Amino acid sequence: MRGLRNCQNKEKCTKARGNKRLYVSKKFIEKRQKSYDNITSERGILYRMNRSIQVEGAFGVLKSDYEFQRFLLRGKTKVKLEILLLCMGYNINKLHGKIQNERLESHLFELIKSGQKEWLY
Repeated sequence: MRGLRNCQNKEKCTKARGNKRLYVSKKFIEKRQKSYDNITSERGILYRMNRSIQVEGAFGVLKSDYEFQRFLLRGKTKVKLEILLLCMGYNINKLHGKIQNERLESHLFELIKSGQKEWLY
C-alpha cells in the first residue's frame, strides 16, 4: 500500500485519510520470546507432554466412561457446579486407583530419551 500515497485515483478506491500504522510492543516481543524459551526447554516439553496426556484423557473418560454428553442444568453458575461435581468424581476415582496400585508418589510421566526403549513411570 505504499504506492497509494501518490496515486491520483486514491479517492475512488478508498475513503481513508491516511495510512494505517502498526505498533508492536517491545515488552510483548520479550514476553513471547520468554514463553517460547519456557515451552521449548526440557522442563517445558515435559509439562506439555504430561498436560496433553492428562487433560485429553480426562475429557475422554468423562465423555465415554461417564457417558457425559451435555450439561443438564442451565446458567453459568449451575454449569460450573455440574462440571465441578464431574471433576471431583473423576479425581476421587483417579485417587482411588492410585491408592489401589500403590502409585501415590508418581506425578509426571518422564520423557523418553533417545536410545531408551521403555517408558519410565
